[in-house]
Amino acid sequence: MKFVEGHTVGIDLGTSYSVVARLDEDGEATVLENAQGRLVTPSIVILADDGLVIVGPSQERVVKEQPDRVVTAIKRKMGDASFELYHEKRRLTPELISSMILTKLRQDAEKHVKPVTNAVITVPHYFNEPKRQATRHAGRIAGLNVIDIINEPTAATLAYAWQKGELGNPDLPGKERTVLVYDLGGGTFDVTIVRYTPTQFTVLATDGDTMLGGIDWTERLADHVARKFEEKFGLDPRTEPMAKKNLLIEAESAKRELSLWEKSTVTLTFRGQTLELEVNRTTFEDLTHDLLQRTQDTTEFTIDHTGVDPRKLDTVLLVGGSSTMPAVAAMLEKLTGKPPSRELNPQTAVAQGAAIHAAILEAKHGSSSSESVRSLERRLRNVSTTDVNSHSLGVEITDRNDPNIKLNHVMIPRNSRLPVRKLQRFQTTSHAPQSIHVRLLEGEATDVSSCTFIGDFRLVGLPQNLPKGSPVEIIYTYDARGHIHVSLKEVTGNHQCVVEIAWSHGLDETAIDALTRLAADYRVE
Repeated sequence: MKFVEGHTVGIDLGTSYSVVARLDEDGEATVLENAQGRLVTPSIVILADDGLVIVGPSQERVVKEQPDRVVTAIKRKMGDASFELYHEKRRLTPELISSMILTKLRQDAEKHVKPVTNAVITVPHYFNEPKRQATRHAGRIAGLNVIDIINEPTAATLAYAWQKGELGNPDLPGKERTVLVYDLGGGTFDVTIVRYTPTQFTVLATDGDTMLGGIDWTERLADHVARKFEEKFGLDPRTEPMAKKNLLIEAESAKRELSLWEKSTVTLTFRGQTLELEVNRTTFEDLTHDLLQRTQDTTEFTIDHTGVDPRKLDTVLLVGGSSTMPAVAAMLEKLTGKPPSRELNPQTAVAQGAAIHAAILEAKHGSSSSESVRSLERRLRNVSTTDVNSHSLGVEITDRNDPNIKLNHVMIPRNSRLPVRKLQRFQTTSHAPQSIHVRLLEGEATDVSSCTFIGDFRLVGLPQNLPKGSPVEIIYTYDARGHIHVSLKEVTGNHQCVVEIAWSHGLDETAIDALTRLAADYRVE
């Protein structure tokens, strides 16, 4: 980890909204307003002409734009090598589009502190390795030195404990608190259980869904309106991109209103016909009941994994803008026996926690030029965190009974406390192999095709005539920062190699440099 000269911030790069924060001179995790004077910036990119990019536009501006120029929910595409979007004869990747959002956040932050050079960026705890690497690359393309990636629920808990004055205070009793963090954002969902004292944070378990979030609630309401429109006029507004875009905007607005009031009205005009449809909260909750149930099932699974009695949790924290839906709080109160805490701003808490984590790293590395961090160094240095891996790590093996079948053999199960090291012995499957090929996987399924391929390597220079069934040792190490190291040893001849894994289908240095040059051709406003 290396800091460069300049200011350090925490960034919540969200599906629907993004936020930037820093630890100020008074020790407050302060959210830095954007150029429009708001705490949150819509994670929407409009691709205009001649290299102009508009990030965080108003709803009125989005309504006017052609759908193929409006990019939303790019966070869901992070790490997806197959994603393709072309504009002005250029292929735009998720990393490049995300870098445009980060560039906007950096530019706005520099209206308050300048220059902004270092950043901690948050990701859902359930993001896999490809998605995490893509997030790091987006930061680099945006001109940021990404000092760390932190999981969103962990960041929210840091913000909570810091706000209560508990974090890093050695004079407080070392009482343990157990917190459930329910994080329902615009496009992703996490549930995490954290146990902490004033000086130690330990993640007990996590689970989630990177394709479940407020967007799905909006789409359910939009489909309901579309069906009513079709029943009345015989027309489906979802068949035309512009009408579908405006339908989703109306549904999103109504969804937000239903978190505040019992009723909302959706007005939709399509091909000269106009529908005004009143929707009440009960109808909306009926339409989306299965989505909420999915989050409840995940929450119960995570609680069961830890063995924690849900009624003995100290706090249930709501994080993410979509957690403000009344049905969420009602479900969690029924499950845990206590009303969820609303002490944190669900839209800004994650960025604030990232800023605190950044300050902790600065203090421990003696890298801070910030007066606020220097004055709080004793308190910040007292804090240590222990995380878990959100996905299992495995190695591809050959089925004993059928050499044509490949299986995922899990080496490190998910929710293992980091750092963790696992050694296992295997056998070669052929006589006199020229090399040993190791394929590394991420995922819980036995079926290789259901897992994420994260890298491979070969061990060469093996002894001649090495017999079939010769012993081979593989050591998996998952360090505290989530970096994966693998060593392979051929025991007979004592040949070995050690590698650090980066996702093989991710961007290499040449590609990152090319995207950085391409990003320089765009003007972000």
